[in-house]
Amino acid sequence: MKIVVIGGTGLIGSKLVKKLGEHGHEAVAASPNTGVNTLTGEGLAEVLKGAHVVVDVSNSPSFERTAVLKFFETSTGNLLAAEADAGVGHHVAVSIVGTERMPENGYFAAKIAQEQLIEKSGIPFSLVHSTQFFEFARGIADDATVDGKVHMAPVLFQPIAGEDVAEAVGRAAMGSPLNGRVEIAGPERFRMDEFFQKALTAWGDPREVVVDPHARYFGSELSEHSLVPIGDASLGTIHYLDWLGDAATGK
Repeated sequence: MKIVVIGGTGLIGSKLVKKLGEHGHEAVAASPNTGVNTLTGEGLAEVLKGAHVVVDVSNSPSFERTAVLKFFETSTGNLLAAEADAGVGHHVAVSIVGTERMPENGYFAAKIAQEQLIEKSGIPFSLVHSTQFFEFARGIADDATVDGKVHMAPVLFQPIAGEDVAEAVGRAAMGSPLNGRVEIAGPERFRMDEFFQKALTAWGDPREVVVDPHARYFGSELSEHSLVPIGDASLGTIHYLDWLGDAATGK
């Protein structure tokens, strides 16, 4: 089965292409690096010839509110139109757990707009809503740092390894369209401040974590369940400290 992975040279996409290939599928990595640009439409018709499934794990280069909305509306619109012309039978997209709970967040609002385009396209689809990736933990800590201290809200946090995300997205791509969503999360649920206290210690980072109920997460205040699944979710198997140890040794 031919499966085209939009964003196939990125963090999740490269892992996904490898996994799909190991299962015997023709997995094609599509990105500007390979001559496929969803913003301009360049290369889309060619790469989608004979494709059964398209997986979109692409991301906006800018998180500024107007720019990120334009990216997802334009790229998703171009991609869905090309899929309709090519007769693609299944569109899979990665989104975020809790998008609808923080519509004031520009990035989350853009992901909601993307999902609405997919749902209205008429193409059978599956949405994989993921919690935050382990790989972005340091960036979250840096964004939350004020005067050398890391301000974190004491809310629930359940991050997941990129490897587990790719595994879940691969299952969705190889399965029948859900015409709905599945939620995925890491195997451990923490309080956000406690996770980062442990993480900074493990990194050997001397910054202090400050428990701050009003700490912002990329511009938004958080409630208890803003970032975690509510109800059933598919859980990954990789624990953060194990992942961190493997990353340090190059595994």
